[in-house]
Order: sequence, then structure tokens, then C-alpha cells
Amino acid sequence: MTTGGLKPQKMAFVWYIGIITILVADKAWADFKVSNQDLIVHVDSQESFELYLTKSLSEDVSVTIEVQHPDLVSVNTSSIYITKNDTKKKWDILINGRSAGHSIISLNVTPNNVTDYSQAFVRVTIEKSDTLYHISTVVGWIYFLAWSVSFYPQIYSNYKRKSVVGLNFDYLSLNLVGFILYALFNCGLYWIPEVELEYFRRYPKGLNPVQVNDIFFALHATFATVITIIQCFIYEAGNQRVSTTARIIHGIFVVFILISMILAIVTTIKWLDFLYYCSYVKLSITLIKYVPQAFYNYKRKSTVGWSIGNIFLDFTGGMLSMLQMILNAYNYDDWESIFGDPTKFGLGFFSVAFDIFFIIQHYVLYRDHKEYVRIPGNNYENSEENPLICDSNSKNDADIATDPMTT
Repeated sequence: MTTGGLKPQKMAFVWYIGIITILVADKAWADFKVSNQDLIVHVDSQESFELYLTKSLSEDVSVTIEVQHPDLVSVNTSSIYITKNDTKKKWDILINGRSAGHSIISLNVTPNNVTDYSQAFVRVTIEKSDTLYHISTVVGWIYFLAWSVSFYPQIYSNYKRKSVVGLNFDYLSLNLVGFILYALFNCGLYWIPEVELEYFRRYPKGLNPVQVNDIFFALHATFATVITIIQCFIYEAGNQRVSTTARIIHGIFVVFILISMILAIVTTIKWLDFLYYCSYVKLSITLIKYVPQAFYNYKRKSTVGWSIGNIFLDFTGGMLSMLQMILNAYNYDDWESIFGDPTKFGLGFFSVAFDIFFIIQHYVLYRDHKEYVRIPGNNYENSEENPLICDSNSKNDADIATDPMTT
């Protein structure tokens, strides 16, 4: 029995592993990289990026620089031949902007088993005007702020009136579910590495569509909606409650989300697909969430309790959002982003159309229907001796004072 040192068999095994490790390390692939994967170039102007190798090649290679849309952008060289003894490891590639649009510049290396060039690509945006780019950026921040602030006129109105009578609970509940799912989609795609990796597997030359401001807006919108719902439990609410129709809709959404989650857990679908399904539910909610409030205003023949400030800010945000899409479509000659995939533009237009309808309700249809005034005493709701009196003698205002859900 040997107590000192290794047995001959073990020594041979260690030497074998060491030799294999050295050979593998020596054959490690060199990586082709680029200095910048995103470039903006003006029409009839030039920009450049640097193509480089991380280490020497093990054999000679031929590099072809491929342009996705040659009619939009061109490069000063289309091929590079590199020998394994070549000491040069950096090359400047010049880009010429021809027409507005988007293109991708990538590599093709022969033989393809010598080096990794999967990350050697550049997304090129060719724009008509740098001024339009900056205007679009400013417009984007303005509508982001308008939409972010739009929650607070309603919160302040509820606080000032100590009442949520006039604010439809179906609208609130749909809004909450929608923003929770929107926040889930944004946070999942931005913060969960496995989900982001799956996204890049599907779109290897794409960008993560979620930015920090998207996360902030989604979380802030959820927070503001929760505050508004808390007000519904604190302040006067009359006989309002979430309708049976809304509960059925919520039930359908819950079943759909739960089934999707189970499918993701058992790996039938990817978690990225689950997040996409959440976003589809959010889009559906955006299409229907204003309907309960509009119908509620019609039943009451009044917009009292529904903040018009919220509508003006939402209208401003929606109009500027569509304006930004139009500016970008013109600047990048990318009208397909609107007409080819009209979802975002259509949702913005749909929201603005409802805002206009609410403005008409507030200033035209029900402009003379004022809010009731509370006088000291007990509130015997639905009784003949109701101490709530109206500024107007109309039957509709009396109905609002006694029971906001009654027509």
C-alpha cells in the first residue's frame, strides 16, 4: 500500500488531463467583435466602426461583410482576407448612408469553425434629419410625463370631494389588472436573465424592447391605481361595486393567465411566451377599459366625479405618442411600423378617440349637471328625507345624489 505520492495510474491520468487542457486552450476560438453595435448615420453622410479580433487566428480565414439592405447603406470594403500570421487585428469599416431606414451589417467567415463572429454585427439607423430625431426625443419625454401625471387629477379630486361617486369601479379594476400585467412583462423581460436570453435567441440581432422608463411607468401606474382603489374603501362610494360582467371578464383573464403559467412551468411554452400572453391581455384591457366609464356617465347623465384633468393629460399623451410615431416613420422612412403593424398606433388612436368622447360628455352633453352639495346631518340614502340637495332641480341630479348607480 502506497502512502506517499500518487500511484502511476493516477499520475498518467493527471498528465493526460493536462495535455488535453493545453490542446483545448491552444485551439480556443478567436472572437470577432465590433466597437459599436448601434450606429446612427445621416443620409449622404458617413460614420465608421471598428472590427477587431480578440486573439490570433489558428488558420487563414476569409471575412465577408454583408449588408442587409444595400440600397440604404454601403460599406467601403466587402471582404477581408486574414492569415493566421497576420499581426493586424483591427480594421476600420466606413459606412455611407444612402436612404433613410434601418439595416444590419454582419459578417460571414470562411471556414466558419475557426472563430466566433455571432456578436460582430451593427444595427444601422439612417435618418433624414438630426433635428427631427431630437424633436422626437423631446416629444417622447413630454408624453411620458403627461401619461405619468395623468393619474393624479383623479386622486386629488377624490381627496378633495371625499367621495369616489362618479368613478366607475369596473374601469378601475380593469386598469389595475392591465398595469400589473404590463409591469410583469416589462420587469420580466428586463430583469430576468433567462427571459432576456430567450428573447435574444429568437432575435439575435435585436434590441431589448423594454427600457428603464417603461418599467418606471408600469410600476408607477400600478401604484397610482392602487392608491385610487384604496380611496374607494375610504371615501363615500354610494352603491357602487364591480359589476358581474366585469367579474366574468376578470375570471376569463385569470383562467387564461393561470393556464399559460402552468404551461410555462411544465416547459410546454417558454417563459417569454408567458410574458407575451400577459401583454396580449393588457392590450385587450386597453381596448375595453374605457367602455364601463363612458356607459356609466351616460346612465348618470353626468361626468361629476370623473376627473376631466385626467382626460386632458391622457389625450395629450396619446396625441404626442402618435406624433412621435409619425415623426419617426418619416425620419427613417419606416411607414410600415404604422401601417404594417398598426397595433401601437391603433391603440393610441383608440384611447384618444375615447378621450374626445369623454370631453364631449363633460362639456357638451352633460355640462349643466352639477355636483350635489352635502349639508350637515346623516345621509339616509334612498329615503324620502335625504339631506343631499342639488344645485340643479333636474331629476338626473337628484338621482345622482341619492343613488349614483340608478337611472
